[in-house]
Amino acid sequence: MLSVHRVIAAPPQAAWELLVDLDAWPRWGPSIKGAELDHPYRELAPHATGTVHTSLGVKLPFVITDFDPGRYWAWKVAGIPATGHRVEPVDDGARVTMEVPWWAAAYVTVCALALRRIEKLLS
Repeated sequence: MLSVHRVIAAPPQAAWELLVDLDAWPRWGPSIKGAELDHPYRELAPHATGTVHTSLGVKLPFVITDFDPGRYWAWKVAGIPATGHRVEPVDDGARVTMEVPWWAAAYVTVCALALRRIEKLLS
């Protein structure tokens, strides 16, 4: 996996809450217009499934593949491993990291933009 991170002057819990709030995804995710979880899920959790609406107008199924509450989540979109999202406490707030598969290296720039948007939302 390739990764990009940003240290954000905000509590780690605030960063985590933004990362797991599906309603907030379009505000920080350049490639996302919306998302919803399938019934019976009400929040992100291990094996939770749903649909993500891309900025290209395509709706794709997703499943949460890894989940460590308050720290890390990753998913597959349309059955393909996608991004990982990590929050770690640091002296100045939170280090937020996004990971992408090596074959999607160009997506690191999208993640860097997402991190800047997250920082702005939390400031």
